[in-house]
Parts: sequence; structure tokens; C-alpha cells
Amino acid sequence: MKVVFLDTVHPILRQRLKDAGFRCEDATSLDRDACMHKIESAEGIVVRSRFPMDEKFLKRATKLRFIARSGAGMENIDEEYCNKHNIALFNAPEGNRNAVGEHALGMLLSLFNRIHLADREIRSGKWDREGNRGIELDGKTVGIVGFGNNGSAFAKKLRGFNVEVLAYDKYKSGFGDEFVTESSMNDLFERCDVISFHIPQNEETLFMVNEEYLATFRKPIYLINLSRGKIVETRALVNALKTKQVFGACLDVLEYEKASFESFFTQELPDSFAYLLNSSNVLLTPHVGGWTHKSYFLLSDVLADKILAWHSARS
Repeated sequence: MKVVFLDTVHPILRQRLKDAGFRCEDATSLDRDACMHKIESAEGIVVRSRFPMDEKFLKRATKLRFIARSGAGMENIDEEYCNKHNIALFNAPEGNRNAVGEHALGMLLSLFNRIHLADREIRSGKWDREGNRGIELDGKTVGIVGFGNNGSAFAKKLRGFNVEVLAYDKYKSGFGDEFVTESSMNDLFERCDVISFHIPQNEETLFMVNEEYLATFRKPIYLINLSRGKIVETRALVNALKTKQVFGACLDVLEYEKASFESFFTQELPDSFAYLLNSSNVLLTPHVGGWTHKSYFLLSDVLADKILAWHSARS
């Protein structure tokens, strides 16, 4: 079986596929047009997010049997086309869920304790204890929207803190336990001090967090987003930060992200982004929540497990 790697992933995936008899070809340095030619005889494709797997692209791969996405989100893949043509889809949220949970907690603690600001000030010769007085997570109510791999991992990390965790998932039930209370969205609106998003980007969730949504919270909140940037409307978030409906935000993702993250700053960015850059109560990271050294390996190892199990079942 011929598998074409369109994006760079941990070499364990290629090694495991080769050991199982797959023929792996590298197309990571080719542009989109060249890749379209390369996949014409491919039975499998390995991708991250370099360019969209849309119908125009996929129609060239007439022998395609699977697409493996190194990561969790599938928004760059035309799932309807794949389902129609019996193309199996694999992703690997299990591979980076722990990294996402740790990153979310790290961002929140840094924001609460002004660690990012205090570090910069000391390096510039400023010693300000009172200005960097923090707040404690202890006693807060944390709401989690989306209780899949990443949401449940964040909840697990919160177990060592004296917090109440409320979780809402539109498509899951029966997951509550002694650490997590299964809740409605209205419960989160009424009770949360912190809200964290761990949901996929699709038509239902696109800009779900808008002015109306943020205005529904009974009290000011802290907002965490480690899912997809376009779930949160930046303009609405900025307005809520200005009115203190949102006290602070931890953003690992932004709505302005391009498919290729490395070209992020080559585009013209709006005033809302400038506000985030200059806000002391906003913490930003470059979509690395699930991108640790360990998760880089695990994402590929999990994909290998899934592809080989699928191949074995078909044999």
C-alpha cells in the first residue's frame, strides 16, 4: 500500500508503516500542485494542516483509502467527500490530550499569578511586588465546554486544586463523577468563574463565542481557548475585556490563523489583535498547547495503531 506524507510528522509513523509492508513516499517539500500529482496513485495520505484536503484536491487521488491527520481537528478535510467515497479518516486526539490539559492549566496559573508580566519586569530592572499580586485558583468554579479527549484531560489536571469543575458536552452524557459535574450550558452561564473550550471547529461552533454568548454569563469570567481560533470572535472578546465582562483570557489559538502557522504575521491583522497584544490580562501562545516533545511522538504512534488495526481488519 502506497502512503504519501504531505506534512512532516514524527518518524515513528513512517517506520511502523514500513515495517508492516507499506510503501511510504515523502512529499513534504512539494507544493500543492505537485502534491496533487503525487497522490494520484496513493492509497493513504498523512497530513497535518499545510493545505486543505478539499474535493478538488482529493478527486486526484482515485485510489485513496485513508487520510491520517496528525492532530485532532478535521476541519481542513472534506469529510462529506470522504464518507461518500469510503475514505477512512484517522486523527489522534489521544496523542496530545495530556499536553493540552497541562498547557491549559499552565496558562491559567500564569495569568492568575501574573508570572508572564513579573518575569518581563524583573528582566527590565523593575521590582513590583504589589503590582504583581496574584489571585488564587482555589475555590473557583471552572466550566469546560466539550468533554472529549482534551476537555477531560484538563479536568483531570484540575483534580489537585480545590475547584468545582462543571462540564458541558452537547453530544455526551453520563460522564460525571466525584471530580466533574455533568452540566448544562445554562449552569456554566450561571456559575462559572473560568470557562475553557475544547470543541472542534464546524458550522455549529464557528464564532459560537460572540457578544451575545459572553453577555449571558451572570458574573465576569476568565476565558481559555485551546481548541480552534474561530470558535471565539475576537472583536467580541475584546469588547468584553474592555467592559470587564471578561477579566482575562488565555489564547493558544486565534481566529486569524492561516493553514500554515509560520506565515501568520505576513497578513494584515486587525485592531482587535493589536488590543490583545497590548493587554496585560491576555496570555498568548502560538498554537502549541498540544505540541510537546512527547506528544509529537504520541500523535504518530497513535495514528500507526489506528492505521494498522484498520488494515488488519480489512485483510
